Amino acid sequence: MTLNSSVNNIISDNKSLGNLCQHLEECQFVCIDTEFMREGTYWPNLCLIQLADPGGDTFIIDPLTPEIELKPFFGLLKKKELLKIFHAARQDLEIFFNLTGSVPTPIFDTQIVAMVCGFGDSASYETLAKQLAGARLDKSSRFSNWSSRPLEKRQLSYARSDVAHLPKIYEELQKTLLDTGRTNWVKEETENLCSTDLYTLKPENAWERIKSRNAKPKTLAVLREVAAVRETWARQLNIPRQRLIKDESLLEVASSCPNNTAQLGRIRGFSEKAAKGKLGSDFLKAITRGANVPREQYPSPNIRRDTVNASGAVVDLLKVLLKLKCEQHGVAQKLVAKNSDLVQIAAGNTSVKALTGWRYSIFGSDALKLCNGTISLHVSSGEISISTIESGIKIHG
Repeated sequence: MTLNSSVNNIISDNKSLGNLCQHLEECQFVCIDTEFMREGTYWPNLCLIQLADPGGDTFIIDPLTPEIELKPFFGLLKKKELLKIFHAARQDLEIFFNLTGSVPTPIFDTQIVAMVCGFGDSASYETLAKQLAGARLDKSSRFSNWSSRPLEKRQLSYARSDVAHLPKIYEELQKTLLDTGRTNWVKEETENLCSTDLYTLKPENAWERIKSRNAKPKTLAVLREVAAVRETWARQLNIPRQRLIKDESLLEVASSCPNNTAQLGRIRGFSEKAAKGKLGSDFLKAITRGANVPREQYPSPNIRRDTVNASGAVVDLLKVLLKLKCEQHGVAQKLVAKNSDLVQIAAGNTSVKALTGWRYSIFGSDALKLCNGTISLHVSSGEISISTIESGIKIHG
């Protein structure tokens, strides 16, 4: 089968797409990247799909071609025997989940693997391409208008470069992964990344993303209802939720509880015209529902995890320990624990991710010992080291 992978060639007809997918189905793996636009829409607008086979041949699919049917490609994503390789896969997976209702599996995210294998917190594609594939990337077209047609040669060259080096990066990272015996670490992270819950926002939970700052429980009950209305409308109209109505206006609606169109129309950011229309009607109904929620069904406030009562000095010690342990094990700090995790540990809360699984073995166990006063940190010959404390003196409590 002859496939054209030249710089200027774009797959924009069903026959070529079918031939490409047939070719890739027979491969050991396929590398995938996307270009999309989201500035003016609720849903990301998929503009390009870039693919590379194990031999390094690259292909571009134009999903904006009116006649093209992406069903063969979506079938490729669902093929369990075919490994899909991405770099920083979350946004790509979100796009495919929205289009197909499922998350592609199995996947290999080179960013996650690189962070596990000692390439630091950033683990950018540029860094990996340079260090593992000996390639320098031209990122000048990163912020191109990918929805405009025809695409320029420089855009196509940039798009292809985003997958061209993934086969080599994958091969090198896979060797390191096997050598370090950290396959299970990556498996755990990948399973989390492929969970459909990560890409499913139920309208009734949309209020949790709004910074409500000490709002009363009754206000939160109304906020929950009006945020769900905004989320539903934004999806239906395919416009950003903030363009429909801003968070600040939603909070004002929830706290003032207008009970007619005139009062609703006086809310800043909510026009009189919108208040008198179907949107305003839906908001007023939501306000009534929220105001009538029984007290026992009020939502719980979103308490910021980094505002709990914890000693700043203990948090700082945990940061030092985290840096030390991650350097020793060659793993990215932000993959092991976030600052909010350290605050929770310092406050005595043990229900954090950093205290589970492989994270516990390389950091969490010593973090608890540090807080309980059974180990200490000290400087010896210009290096930080850990010592056991026999007396068990606690450093917090």
